[in-house]
Amino acid sequence: MSSEPISPSLLLTLAFAAFLLAGLAVKFWLASRQMRHVALHRNTVPEAFAATVGLQAHQKAADYTLAKSRFGLLETAFGAAVLLGWTLLGGLDALNQWLLSLVGPGMWQQLALLASFVVIGSLIELPFTLYQTFVIEQRFGFNRMTARLWLADLVRSTLVGAAIGLPIAALILWLMGAAGSLWWLWAWGAWTAFNLVLMLVYPTCIAPLFNRFKPLDDEALRARVTALMQRCGFAAKGLFVMDGSRRSAHANAYFTGFGASKRVVFYDTLLARLAPGEVDAVLAHELGHFAHRHIIKRMASLFALSLAGFALLGWLSSQVWFYTGLGVRPNLEAVSGVAAPNDALALLLFLLAVPVFSFFVAPLFAQLSRRHEFEADAYAVARTSGADLSSALLKLYEDNASTLTPDPLYVKFYYSHPPATERLARMTQGAAA
Repeated sequence: MSSEPISPSLLLTLAFAAFLLAGLAVKFWLASRQMRHVALHRNTVPEAFAATVGLQAHQKAADYTLAKSRFGLLETAFGAAVLLGWTLLGGLDALNQWLLSLVGPGMWQQLALLASFVVIGSLIELPFTLYQTFVIEQRFGFNRMTARLWLADLVRSTLVGAAIGLPIAALILWLMGAAGSLWWLWAWGAWTAFNLVLMLVYPTCIAPLFNRFKPLDDEALRARVTALMQRCGFAAKGLFVMDGSRRSAHANAYFTGFGASKRVVFYDTLLARLAPGEVDAVLAHELGHFAHRHIIKRMASLFALSLAGFALLGWLSSQVWFYTGLGVRPNLEAVSGVAAPNDALALLLFLLAVPVFSFFVAPLFAQLSRRHEFEADAYAVARTSGADLSSALLKLYEDNASTLTPDPLYVKFYYSHPPATERLARMTQGAAA
């Protein structure tokens, strides 16, 4: 007695559901481990930090971590339900059919589908965003946003997102329909060029729409920073201070831009907290990323992965089972060779499905990122003071309420930066060597 083979469409449906449920189970398991581990060590400062971190600060970090983790569980479960609604339960298909009845087929309908998806998704996530900002961040003293500033940011980000996103989306959709079987290669080239241009214009044209940037006017600190960059062979367009304190008490420093547009940006909260030598050490850490070509390597990896992604989309978009397996009725008479009712649906389904199937490789990228952080730390210790870098990191951990006692397995899976215990132990070993 023979049985009918399982159709590719059903196989995709089952695989998608299985990976989604497995990923959800792993996320809950890791989060529960993290919460248990942090709660267990809440009342005792680790011995390595007993002389530098107070019990009250340690407990605040634990409570902050627990509050974010509990809220994260709710957000994760809700996000999985929304994803099922968009895909297997037919949400994308229903939205597409509704827009077809209003606008008719064509480019405008496809852009309307992309825009509607983003707007609906943002509205669904809005309560979580508000709770995160005005409840959790407010409770622990980090939020400095007013409702008016939050609303202004929302309007600006929406307008900027539309001004940037819609043209590149229209170009990719046009290429999908007009560039033949190798459309994915042309689309990848356009996407890559777009990202490179965005890196050039972001520091001077986009970032100032949201924050105020002023030149670093502390002459002594400016001289120290400039001398450090010269020793490291690094040239920047300028040194700037950003008004991060308008929105948050969190502190940071970063490089932005690409090529000749590179600039160094310090949060005003960071300069208010760190001593000059500590600022040097933090900056040297960031310079270490450039010295080890981490930025270039990450960009190359991103572009390589995106090329593979576009190639995969180029194949999947012509497979009927790709759509039926994810809750969309295909157009079996597609002239362009794309089996979806339109190319925008192919993009959206792909963007929704990829994170589900790629979740379990995330630890590999996290591990690579942690290795880069260790290399940047070693670079900073060799060119500034290891003691300054250690004290700066401890202040930043304390100011950002980062727990000193994360679960080791949670760290391996999620952390892009090593925990404080590992970073300081590695610095001590390097100094001793």
